[in-house]
Amino acid sequence: MNVLILGSGGREHAFAWRMRSSKYLNNLYIAPGNAGTASLGTNVPISPTDFLALKSFALENDVDMIVVGPEDPLVQGIYDYIRNDEDICHVAVIGPSKKGAQLEGSKDFAKAFMGRHNIPTARHKTITLENLEEGNHFLESLQPPYVLKADGLAAGKGVLIVEDENEAKRLLREMLNGMFGTAGNRVVIEEFLKGIECSVFVLTDGKSYKILPVAKDYKRIGEGDSGLNTGGMGAVSPVPFADATFMEKVEQRIIIPTINGIRQERIDYKGFIFFGLINVDGEPKVIEYNVRMGDPETEVVLPLVKSDLLELFVGVATETLGEKRIEIDNRFAVTVMMVSGGYPGNYEKGKVISGIGEITDSIVFHAGTTQQGDETVTSGGRVLAVTSYGDTINEALDNSYRNIGKISFENSYYRKDIGFDL
Repeated sequence: MNVLILGSGGREHAFAWRMRSSKYLNNLYIAPGNAGTASLGTNVPISPTDFLALKSFALENDVDMIVVGPEDPLVQGIYDYIRNDEDICHVAVIGPSKKGAQLEGSKDFAKAFMGRHNIPTARHKTITLENLEEGNHFLESLQPPYVLKADGLAAGKGVLIVEDENEAKRLLREMLNGMFGTAGNRVVIEEFLKGIECSVFVLTDGKSYKILPVAKDYKRIGEGDSGLNTGGMGAVSPVPFADATFMEKVEQRIIIPTINGIRQERIDYKGFIFFGLINVDGEPKVIEYNVRMGDPETEVVLPLVKSDLLELFVGVATETLGEKRIEIDNRFAVTVMMVSGGYPGNYEKGKVISGIGEITDSIVFHAGTTQQGDETVTSGGRVLAVTSYGDTINEALDNSYRNIGKISFENSYYRKDIGFDL
């Protein structure tokens, strides 16, 4: 098979790395890819949202399958675009339809879906400028802190957690008046849930599903989970508190009702579902859905999937996933992100990276890199994800931290406490 992966981050490098060994794979293309994916396939300078250019490339290169990494092309409807075009409808797409992608693209849609299918989540209310007073009254009914979420995609920045009620009311009005552009035309106010979070990933063909290893990621830039939110500073899998008892509740109360709901509502869904969960005194609740793999969780989840990933994707495309077997490594995996100085604020690009070639017992996934001549240089805020195995979390962490010490670029930074709370 000829496969085209869409995206340019660590998640897409991990997909390419895992699929490279598939017995089904012929040519592998990544659009646009990065310096790491270039060693596994052919990088293609096309944006993941340039559907017309992707169609032309797929036809010219006999692409059989498109694996969608990021959310934007899914929310914009790449699945429907390809499915409804008679020239290219034979190409399989791993990712949901535009309607299915609304589980991530609209917080309001996701909350309403959870309500219809009795999926446990926080108390919430959707507010627009027209019912702003209802929003203020709902805030008054909650205990601090207050959670405000822009309804649409806001590049990971559309969630505010506020301690003061009056401040929450002021920010609610600002969000509705364009703080996050059109993403904040509607705002979901949520009750704040106290507990520990984890990420559960499911691969589904819309009927059956396979549960992937559970992960926990670390969003804050500073140690001890302090400072600004980022795209993720590291991740651990599996998660010790997500034991058999907890996961039985997750499957029965959350995963199965979600898959059944997708089927009942006739949503075309062939791809990943990310369940952002919180463990509240042993009871799982859904914080959010994503309709793709997370990043950097992918960099710890896929190394633990021993099965042929492309074979699983074929099962998704042909709706035979239920007949496939998934084999999981019983070790731990951790990934630690190396980021640019200043991230998630302003940072410089083009810093030369050295030492990657010295790493032999960890996997280095490229997140924000590009090739300039013979040199690999930084091109993003999150630059590299160093992933290691271990029989314990600590062993895996030790391996990653030891190897990060061999890699350098100007003003690099990483958290030294990933996994501290486990």
